[in-house]
Amino acid sequence: MIEIIQGGIASDHRGAIRFVNEFDMTQVKRFYIIQNKDTELVRGWRAHRIEQRWFYVLSGSFMLDTVQIDNWEQASPNLDIERRVLKAEDKQVIHMPIGYGTAFQALEEGSELLVFADYGIEHAPQDNYTWPSDFFVKRGKKG
Repeated sequence: MIEIIQGGIASDHRGAIRFVNEFDMTQVKRFYIIQNKDTELVRGWRAHRIEQRWFYVLSGSFMLDTVQIDNWEQASPNLDIERRVLKAEDKQVIHMPIGYGTAFQALEEGSELLVFADYGIEHAPQDNYTWPSDFFVKRGKKG
């Protein structure tokens, strides 16, 4: 089940601190930052059978489509898609458990997405399932 971990912001005369204090990072092994080249590109579909991911928008906003994979050898293109908009101003970490595919599209130029993973990079080639961005035919419609 996809989980939202709410953060906040503390501001005073010195500036602001964004935080997500409830995000337990003990399982995290690495992180990376995604910045799509433009707002037309859809990055996805990508799924993981073993790895978990956590997403945090550093700047801008992203459209996130998710689908729970039904069959790893031959996923159905008609799976229900859940769509949400992720915004930096929402200060949330989205936990993507194993078994889900994701597709991201930046909604603003320069948007940046911080991604945490619970396995090292050496594991990535063994747990990398991809489909073309138009594979799941319900993309663009609420599942």
